[in-house]
Amino acid sequence: MLDSLTYLLEKVFLLANFSLFNCISSEEDKCTDYREGPSLQRGDLLEVPRTLFIHFGIYLGDNKVAHLMPDIMPVITSDRCQIQKMVTNKRLLLGVLSKNATIRVDTVEDFAYGSTILLNNMDNTLKKQPLANEEVARRAEKLIGVIAYSLLWNNCEHFATYCRYGSPVSLQTDKFCEWLKSVIRDQRSVLLTALLGVLSIACLGMAPSTTLPTIFIPFVLWMAG
Repeated sequence: MLDSLTYLLEKVFLLANFSLFNCISSEEDKCTDYREGPSLQRGDLLEVPRTLFIHFGIYLGDNKVAHLMPDIMPVITSDRCQIQKMVTNKRLLLGVLSKNATIRVDTVEDFAYGSTILLNNMDNTLKKQPLANEEVARRAEKLIGVIAYSLLWNNCEHFATYCRYGSPVSLQTDKFCEWLKSVIRDQRSVLLTALLGVLSIACLGMAPSTTLPTIFIPFVLWMAG
């Protein structure tokens, strides 16, 4: 039951980030430090905006970045050449759905994927003292390889913050949880779910698969609110 709930929350998180991404990026742009490649130091935390999320990585030096990427390829092949190729959107999505990922090393250019790099922005956002740069890089290097993935609990931001600050944190997950709490607390959600339940009964007929959710979900939202 818990696994099913977590899976559902992750899928909602994926959809919710269409709106959350704009909010996150606008806030972070206010205190962003932009740098070019020559200014990067081994152990720096790099951020780049992607379509739905902000992507994180750790700079290892020599124009290389370690970052966590959802990827289905390591599950279906052991060919290192195939795995090391650029992760396509299809590979990434299948990795998210199957909860598989790799901590991989790519060039700064491949990591940035045409976006501007934000350098050590989390230092100000989290207000945490980072570890020594060499320790940060060593932590990242030790984790390189296949790893279990969770959109909510083990994503690229968790990896990068663990390496740089010693504990995994995801502000994007925190923002999603706050958004979810606001939805639950909004009593209109109770009415909406009840209405959807009634419509499902009207369309599909009276059955446990339609009746139980119609009663249970609005009740839980009502009590949680």
